[in-house]
Amino acid sequence: MRPTERSEPAPRVPVTYWCGNGHTTELLLAAEAPAPEAWDCPRCGQPAGRDRENPPGPARPEPYKTHLAYVKERRSPEDGEAILAEALAAVRARRGER
Repeated sequence: MRPTERSEPAPRVPVTYWCGNGHTTELLLAAEAPAPEAWDCPRCGQPAGRDRENPPGPARPEPYKTHLAYVKERRSPEDGEAILAEALAAVRARRGER
């Protein structure tokens, strides 16, 4: 079944985005959906905006985080001490230590 034979496509509107490197991206979005303010440029990966004269600046890369940095975001030092004490108690119990 071809879509043109049995159904009508949803109404769409063209939305244009410009990045800081001068690339233009035109998308067709559903007419009832709000267009996002920013879109990633498919050519260079930089953010693109809807204002041709004032495109958004380059994206700042987030610094690399270690596993420990993510754990520290989720747990307080007190939580870490409690987890460590629980793990050490389990190891000592397996070894038969006090």
